[in-house]
Amino acid sequence: MSEAQTTTHETIDEDRRDFIHIATAATAAAGAGALAYVFIDQMNAASDTKAASSLEVDISKVPLGGEIRVLIGGQPFFIRHRTEAEIRSAESVDVGSLRDPQTDDERLVPMQDGSLNRAILVTSGSCTHLGCVPVGPAQGNTGDYGGWYCPCHGSHYDTSGRIRKGPAPSNLPVPDYRYVSPTVINISL
Repeated sequence: MSEAQTTTHETIDEDRRDFIHIATAATAAAGAGALAYVFIDQMNAASDTKAASSLEVDISKVPLGGEIRVLIGGQPFFIRHRTEAEIRSAESVDVGSLRDPQTDDERLVPMQDGSLNRAILVTSGSCTHLGCVPVGPAQGNTGDYGGWYCPCHGSHYDTSGRIRKGPAPSNLPVPDYRYVSPTVINISL
């Protein structure tokens, strides 16, 4: 074999070897990526768990001056249909005097048209002190401020779900919810 043929043959062998190494590395990387995806994806919530983490509620069924309570993923939520007097009471509070200052409007979610439905208030149903479930109009006790009262340790919430008296450190949280229509909301965890 001539020297030129040997050099060409060695160049072809080196190119072939480089190609085989690159193809093997690429295949191994793709396999590792696919395996990693399977392991990571199995940590996501199952579809039945995801379905249990949201709920659509027909708010037209909530009586004026009353509330309904729903459980989503084992957590309680209050949906209250406030009267004009309850709305006025919530709006007239000096926010600067509150432990956890929030206006009533800050605790409401806009409807699809951007307006606020001041009559409907949605809050978490767990007291922010130790997680007890406060009583409200459905149980006949709205506390000193017309909202909710936690009999476990004496926290009083107003008609906007803001802490006004007692050991609770903060307002009843407003969950992630949206208006599906003017009469239906979707609450999700």
